[in-house]
Amino acid sequence: MVHVAVALVNGLTPGESRGRAVTPPGDLAVTATETLRSAYPGHREVAAEEARELVEIAGRLRVVFEAVARDDMDTAALQVNAVLHDTRARPMLERHDGEPWHLHFHGPGGTMAGDWGASCATALAVVLGGEFADRLGVCTAPHCDRVYVDVSRNGTRRFCSTACQNRVKTAAFRARGRVG
Repeated sequence: MVHVAVALVNGLTPGESRGRAVTPPGDLAVTATETLRSAYPGHREVAAEEARELVEIAGRLRVVFEAVARDDMDTAALQVNAVLHDTRARPMLERHDGEPWHLHFHGPGGTMAGDWGASCATALAVVLGGEFADRLGVCTAPHCDRVYVDVSRNGTRRFCSTACQNRVKTAAFRARGRVG
C-alpha cells in the first residue's frame, strides 16, 4: 500500500519532476483514475468529487515523505496519526471480487478517497513504526521533488527514478570534463 501512497503523491501533488514543473491537470478525475490504475489496473473510474478529495489526501501524505526526508520523524508521525484519525482507519478482514480474506483499513461509512487515505496512512504508519522508517524519501535530484520508497537491499536510494539518477550522474560527468 506504500506504493499507492507514492503514486498518489507523485500523481496528484504539484511540484517538479525530472526538471519539469508538475501541476495537476484540469481533469483531476482522469489523472486520479490513471494514478490509482498504475497501482491497481482494474480500479474503477474516479468521480470529480472523489478526485478532489484524493488530491487533498495526497497533499497530506506528501507531508509525511517530506518530514522523513528532513529526518523529522515527529512531524511524519503526527501527520500519519492525523490522517488515520480523520479517515477513521481501522483494520478489518474483507473478502470481495473473488479474492481471499485480506486486510482493509478503512473506517465505517468512508468515502472512496478516504478509504484509500486510511489504507495509505496505515501502511506509512507501519513503515514509520518499524526499522525501515528512513526508507521513505524525496528525490534529491535538482528540480525534482517526487517521492519514493526505497526497497533496495542496502537502503541507499536517493532518487525517485533511474532517469533522475542518470540526470545527476551525467551532470557530474560533464562538470568533471569542464574542469579537466
